[in-house]
Amino acid sequence: MTEQQERALRLATDAGHILLENGAEIGRVEETMERLARVYGVENESFFVLSNGIIATGDHYARAEFIPIKGTQLARVVEVNQLSRDAAAGRCGLDEMEARLQAIRTSGSKPWWEQVVGIAVGVASFSVLFGGSLVDAAATFAAGLLLGAFMAFVSPHLSRLMGNLMGGLVGGLLCIACVAAGWGEHLPNMIIGTIIALVPGVPFTNGVHDLANEDYIAGATRLLDAFLAFLCIALGVALALIVQGWVLGGIAPLGAPATDAVAGHWVIQLSAALLGTVGFSVLFGAPRRYYFACGLTGMVGWAIYLALLHVGAGTTGAALGGALLVAATAQVLAVLRHCPATVFLVCGIIPLVPGGGIFWTAYYIVTNQLGAAAHTGFSALKVAIAIAGGIVLMAGVVRLLNNLKKRANG
Repeated sequence: MTEQQERALRLATDAGHILLENGAEIGRVEETMERLARVYGVENESFFVLSNGIIATGDHYARAEFIPIKGTQLARVVEVNQLSRDAAAGRCGLDEMEARLQAIRTSGSKPWWEQVVGIAVGVASFSVLFGGSLVDAAATFAAGLLLGAFMAFVSPHLSRLMGNLMGGLVGGLLCIACVAAGWGEHLPNMIIGTIIALVPGVPFTNGVHDLANEDYIAGATRLLDAFLAFLCIALGVALALIVQGWVLGGIAPLGAPATDAVAGHWVIQLSAALLGTVGFSVLFGAPRRYYFACGLTGMVGWAIYLALLHVGAGTTGAALGGALLVAATAQVLAVLRHCPATVFLVCGIIPLVPGGGIFWTAYYIVTNQLGAAAHTGFSALKVAIAIAGGIVLMAGVVRLLNNLKKRANG
């Protein structure tokens, strides 16, 4: 192996490192590394990618890296994807690739205030999406600002699981405090909207993608990570309700989920889905130029979800249909905007995530309604499986179309 080929392998591995730690799916990481290596004449390379590690080998070359799970920055995924395109088109030499990878690696995250405002807009919009009133949205926006500050300054110093647990506790207590102060009408809708900020959308979506691509170890690992995050969020909410019981002398009884008359209008619902998804595209570090496209993806998925509910499809069927449309829209936008579909898919799938199931399961557990808790938890699991099914089905369609295209061209 020549010195240039060894350098190309090293830089290809660096590119994979950046992709993996910033939210790219395993298939994209492997494909990008292989493309970069072959562009510079490496033919006998082999890359093995796990959810938190990369092994790269070639003639007389071997490298293994452990890559800890960090916060998602989809903008870096987009930049590496563009670098890969430029290299494949012959517009980027090894020196330029090394300089650009270094610039991408050291690029800063979004300003903390932008992340905090994005979280606040997102949680306020989702409180409306799940039936809260405009007063609830205003209170949830304030709670979201404080939760966003907690996530920006405190959570990075905690383990992922502890950060999710404490986030659920803080978010729940903030909403309870707002309602106790007379600001807010529907506590469940407010808490559901707030905890959506903590939902592990990237591990869940990429885990499903990895399973669809037959990367079973990585997919199972990421889905386990997402499941544990859901569990910790629910535990945090449960602790907030327990604290409410200590302070007020008992946990306030909550009726069936309510939907505000104004919030239930389809214009308000679709607007909330658009704004909420834009807010979470900020949280996931998507490039600013794709904010609206991300919001549009979430909005069209929510539109088909509501339409299917209206015709009696049930929450599971509606979630399946919504996930299919989100995945399809993400693929179309990826082609139109020359951007990885992951950016639009990860952001656009958030409105469909069963945040209500997390809250009500926690509530029923702390109020000793174990039968209702089991029923609610199982219903949320069915919705999650339906969402995964929609993503897998669309991934299969895309793979089939790509194979047919290769045969036609070959």
